[in-house]
Amino acid sequence: MRESATSAVTRWRKSSRTAGNANCVEVASLRGQVAIRDTKNRRSGYLLTSTAAFAAFVNTVKAGRLDLG
Repeated sequence: MRESATSAVTRWRKSSRTAGNANCVEVASLRGQVAIRDTKNRRSGYLLTSTAAFAAFVNTVKAGRLDLG
């Protein structure tokens, strides 16, 4: 994580499906990329990925291709 990039993140959001669950992640747009962090440990930093890669991940999750059972 680059500290200078942290200040550029203006709005973190949780999935609407978290329903109060503490075991979730938050995402934020960051200059054409997506930042992802652990809600329980916000100070540990974040993962930065392209918007295209994040969209592909979300589509894979929605399609159920990562379901364990």
